[in-house]
Amino acid sequence: MTLPPRMLEELERRRRTVTAGGGADKLEARHAKGLLGARERLDLLFQPGTFQETGMHVRHGAHHFGLQDKEFPADGVVTGTGYVGGNLVAAYSQDFTVNAGTLGKAHAGKIVSLMQFALKNGVPIVSMQDSGGARIQEAVDALSGYGEVFYHNVLASGLVPQIALVLGPCAGGAAYSPALNDFIIMTRRNAHMFITGPEVIKAVTGRATTMDEVGGAEMHAAVSGNVHFIAEDDSQAVALAARLLSYLPPNNTMDPPHRLSADLVLASDESMNALVPEDPAEPMDVRQVIARLVDGGELLEVHASWARNIIVGFARLQGMVIGLVANQPAEMAGALDINASDKAARFIRFCNAFNVPVVTLVDVPGFLPGVEQERGGIIRHGAKLLFAYASCTTPKLTVILRKAYGGSYLAMCSQEMGADVVYAWPNAEIAVMGAQGAVNLLYRKELADAPDRAALAAELIAGYRAEFASPYLSAGRGYITDVIAPSETRAQLALSLRKILNKRELRPAKKHGNVPL
Repeated sequence: MTLPPRMLEELERRRRTVTAGGGADKLEARHAKGLLGARERLDLLFQPGTFQETGMHVRHGAHHFGLQDKEFPADGVVTGTGYVGGNLVAAYSQDFTVNAGTLGKAHAGKIVSLMQFALKNGVPIVSMQDSGGARIQEAVDALSGYGEVFYHNVLASGLVPQIALVLGPCAGGAAYSPALNDFIIMTRRNAHMFITGPEVIKAVTGRATTMDEVGGAEMHAAVSGNVHFIAEDDSQAVALAARLLSYLPPNNTMDPPHRLSADLVLASDESMNALVPEDPAEPMDVRQVIARLVDGGELLEVHASWARNIIVGFARLQGMVIGLVANQPAEMAGALDINASDKAARFIRFCNAFNVPVVTLVDVPGFLPGVEQERGGIIRHGAKLLFAYASCTTPKLTVILRKAYGGSYLAMCSQEMGADVVYAWPNAEIAVMGAQGAVNLLYRKELADAPDRAALAAELIAGYRAEFASPYLSAGRGYITDVIAPSETRAQLALSLRKILNKRELRPAKKHGNVPL
């Protein structure tokens, strides 16, 4: 018996209707604004021919007020799985051409089903956010849908990587799903993310503002710290997601995609020695060190515009994936403040969840002093950094490049905070406080009575550095593994990391620690 042609024709008709979304006119209007359609975005992400759609024929409940005669193709969201760089990924893309991509119960159900698939199969989740928010006609059902999505975001946290692409409006409660993801990529134009927009703010507070001021990509990347990456357009956002996935394991039970086939190169890099300023007070751009340290000088920097006094990101070290954390002396002298502490702590906790080794480059004069910092809770925020490093059980390697003073020495992953390997350059200073401050404190009377105060201060500072801050003092106490030349850094780190790459560290059984949020 042959399948009747009318059945195949009906199947094809239904597929055409669903894949057309809101129609050619609406798609063309989006193209005119520099935006892609929901399916076009997925096509860019996945390897050709590997995408399989799920829930294509799902539709909203007809009982909702005013929706009885309305058809929403795919209910405004395209969900499915495919391969990215040879690895399976689950992704969904909200379709703004279909009822402005609003979320209702069926829409949320498709997303939740996809997330459940990802959890069962241990694969990353990529979401493409472009929605007018909750579907008003569905009332509390829409709120219930959001709640289910948020709940599964939390279930997935620490189990599979979650990456959100904000490519259009993401307002009100809708903003919380991206906020629960591990990383947010947002386009510079056409995308906005906020809880209350300019009209509500003006109505409640009387203050006039703009959409960009409260919800633009630049603001979120540089001020609020909500956004990790800015993309110029949809295509670049998708490419960034794929690049980010190339550093990550599919789930928390697997290791990152290390490339261990090649032999280690243990030759010295003499150009590293030239990067160290002769004057320890002279700022040093740590990016120059990073460029010589990691493979091809390539760092996928996370939060590049926020808390610029610390740098975090993903790279490879002789083929091995690392999460890199580095003080940046070129910004605020590299001091740790509230935002830098939060930025680094969250990144370290992600690396720990997904078995990414952490390499820390230290050049820190201390925590930033100031009334605003103290009133803002620098103690609590700094404690997040301590907590993140101490609870991290992945391989941890630290290099003290120059300064490591006081509590910030500990906060930047000293041996006492669980570092497996700690190296120091021969010019490094490790002490309770900087030489200038210590001399002023310890020798106040002598300096006040000295006929040539400047000469005596210089002599005392040199003596303090040699006697109390020398890396050899710390090495002699067993607090650091070795003193190495800058030129040896890449080779020594790579060799040490290769040896501890399979590190497994068990901790006392407990539900979870209490992060000082």
